[in-house]
Amino acid sequence: GGAAGAGGSAAGAGGSAGAGGTGGVVNPTTIHINEIESNGDLAGDWVELTNTGATTVDLSGFEMKDDNDSHAFVVVPAGTMLAPGGFYATYVFATFGLGAPDMVRLFDPAGTLIESYSWTAHAAGTYGRCPDGAGAFVDMTPSRGVANVCGGGAGGVGGSGGAGGLAGNEFAWPGTAAVVSIDDLNVFGTNLSGLNYQPAAGSNPAVLWAVQNGPSKIYRLLWDGTIWSPDGTNNWVVGKLLHYTDGTGAPDSEGLSKAEWVDSSMYVSTERDNNANGVSRLSILRFDTAASGAELTALNDWNLTADLPVVGANLGLEAITYVPDTALVAGGFFDEAANAPYNPASYPNHGAGLFFVGLEGNGSVYGYALDHVTNGFQRVATLPSGQVSIMDLAYDRETALLWGYCDNTCNNKATVFKLDTAAVSPTHGRFQVSRVFDHPSTLPNSNNEGITFGSEAECVGGQKPFFWTDDDAINGHSIRRGTIPCGSFF
Repeated sequence: GGAAGAGGSAAGAGGSAGAGGTGGVVNPTTIHINEIESNGDLAGDWVELTNTGATTVDLSGFEMKDDNDSHAFVVVPAGTMLAPGGFYATYVFATFGLGAPDMVRLFDPAGTLIESYSWTAHAAGTYGRCPDGAGAFVDMTPSRGVANVCGGGAGGVGGSGGAGGLAGNEFAWPGTAAVVSIDDLNVFGTNLSGLNYQPAAGSNPAVLWAVQNGPSKIYRLLWDGTIWSPDGTNNWVVGKLLHYTDGTGAPDSEGLSKAEWVDSSMYVSTERDNNANGVSRLSILRFDTAASGAELTALNDWNLTADLPVVGANLGLEAITYVPDTALVAGGFFDEAANAPYNPASYPNHGAGLFFVGLEGNGSVYGYALDHVTNGFQRVATLPSGQVSIMDLAYDRETALLWGYCDNTCNNKATVFKLDTAAVSPTHGRFQVSRVFDHPSTLPNSNNEGITFGSEAECVGGQKPFFWTDDDAINGHSIRRGTIPCGSFF
């Protein structure tokens, strides 16, 4: 953590003392500092905000600072919406560390101090408000991104999740420790990125789809009993090159997802045109994988650049996954654009589900309805992953778990979201971070940018396959396999 500096531990009037520190509300608002991790979890120091009001608040331009005025601001990404009773947690180590003594200060977009909290010693767990958003700060069990664990002791190993907890809602990898390479040597080289597993259906075998960011390609991989290899038919053997809708360009393709399994379409998240690699271009492209030939031209181009926070040309749309409308409606999904429960009929030509994309530059996830006729779109959800970056997303249609993954930027951690279906919950209908899993002990802590998993039909001993791609191709291999438990295991 950083050392104390200018600014001291001065607090605003009206604050009540918490465990180890002081704080106060200077400029009343419904946005409050709710929890502080100053001594680092597995990834680092973080601050959590909550919204105690009755309406959603746009956090764009809100800023956080420690006790040193010379430290750069941690700026909340543009377009970050915080629903009533919701939580927004962000790691601060990219800008500053939190020490002891130290403090956190929250500023509104005009630069006015809203609130502060200071402490003289690290908490055994975290400093958090009990109750959320309104109570005094106490030394408590870490609970980043969810309601604070009040009434218990300080956290640490075991956290609020019971046995296996690493810190708060962080846990050891839930599957087996063994991870094996499942591709032949030096087939793909570097830059293999997103993954999508299509289960076997009838006489059709399972397919492992993979996308490469440079050169921009989609691969169709089949299992031969030993390894996954490129399909030798229909020009798939070396992958198919990708282009924009006009047949030009080389989209830097980072993630991919199928919609309905019977549809031959593939949706690819991209961060720029590699032929103009200094310019950010945040697009979702749709391709027809049934098309013949060695190259594929996009059928749709949803350019989201103007709707998303400004990021560097190499910090764009790394991840994409599809969530069916049936699952969203059944779970009471909340549409932030309509400020009402999600109604698929509100979005003509969007297909049968929504697409969620992950932005590398801030670690946030955004949900979109995509109009396949006009190439228009509507953002319907914004959710923080709890990680500084996100490299892939994968929705498990059989267990309703949404997996997000960060590579060695975050020490290879997986964030798992659940849709909050509790009718009386303040976050009802919104995806909430339920677990953060450390990587398996035998997975190289490399640039693992893609994840996907097998189907429940493939469960053996209560475990099913889980796959990673390694953009760095350590030891000549780009695809590895481990396991996760079958079913909704937490």
